[in-house]
Amino acid sequence: MINQRGNAVWNGDSKGSGEITTQSGLVKVPYSVGARFNGEKGSNPEELVAAAHAACYTMFLDVILTKDGKQVKQLRSESKVTLDTSGDVPRVTKIALTTEGEVEGITQEEFQRYAETAKENCPISALLKGGAELTLASATLKS
Repeated sequence: MINQRGNAVWNGDSKGSGEITTQSGLVKVPYSVGARFNGEKGSNPEELVAAAHAACYTMFLDVILTKDGKQVKQLRSESKVTLDTSGDVPRVTKIALTTEGEVEGITQEEFQRYAETAKENCPISALLKGGAELTLASATLKS
C-alpha cells in the first residue's frame, strides 16, 4: 500500500491566507479565499484536484494503451472542476475531462473507448465518484 501526503497551513480568519505543500516538496503554493473565489494570484483546492485528476487520468490512459501494444507519442488532458457558489456552502458540481492524443495505429472510435475506460477506472476518478473511505484520524486543539 502506498500513502501520499498533502498539507495545508492557514493563518488568520477568512481574510487570511495559507500554504499548500506536498510530501515530495515539489509543490509549495500560497492559497487564499481571494484566489479561490475571486481569481486573485495563488492556488486553490479545486485547481489542485483538477491537476491531480488530469495527471492520474492521463497516466492511466497511457498505461492501458501501452498494455495493448499501442504506440503513444503524446497525451494531453485537462480536468475542469466546477465550483458552484450559489448555495449556502460551495459545492463541486462537475468535473469535465478533455483529452487529446497522438497514438499510432488506432481509430478515433478506439481512442474514445480507451478514454472512457480511463475515465471510469483511474484511481482519482474512482475517488471522486465516492470510492474511498474518508476518516478524520485526529483533531487536536493547541493552546
